[in-house]
Amino acid sequence: MLEDCKNALERWGGVHELIDRWLHERRELLIHFAALKQACDAELETVSSKSVNTFSELLMDYISAGHFEIYPQLREEAKAFADHQALELADRLLERLEMSTELVLSFDRDYDSPARAEHHLRRLPAWLDRLSRGLSERFSLEDQLIARLHAAHTPDSAGAELRSEL
Repeated sequence: MLEDCKNALERWGGVHELIDRWLHERRELLIHFAALKQACDAELETVSSKSVNTFSELLMDYISAGHFEIYPQLREEAKAFADHQALELADRLLERLEMSTELVLSFDRDYDSPARAEHHLRRLPAWLDRLSRGLSERFSLEDQLIARLHAAHTPDSAGAELRSEL
């Protein structure tokens, strides 16, 4: 997942400052995720509730930024270019993103405080496995949204080529 994050950052990094920041937040989230997963695999009992809580906060910040900053911005740019196909695609992808949003909200309910994180520590490895699958799909869907927005900003020939890939 981390390598995919680097590729997305390289590919879409210059599109918009807001998206740049968000992709950097995704990278930080993945770094914390990998460290937490490694700690769970090494010795679950030594995982600190603080590290779980920090990861949970980063995860919620990332998801919130997507829903309240990035997705609306992408839709506004598609509207500005009168790109109705992009808006239709955005609606379909945003609907699919809701599944991983619900997954993240469920995780946050279990791990939103150090006391709850400690209480649910034994469940953490299974949660991380579920989050890994959910976040992988989420990042792919988000990258499709960014790609479609990028296509709206490219010359017609390159934009049409990219749209055909989607």
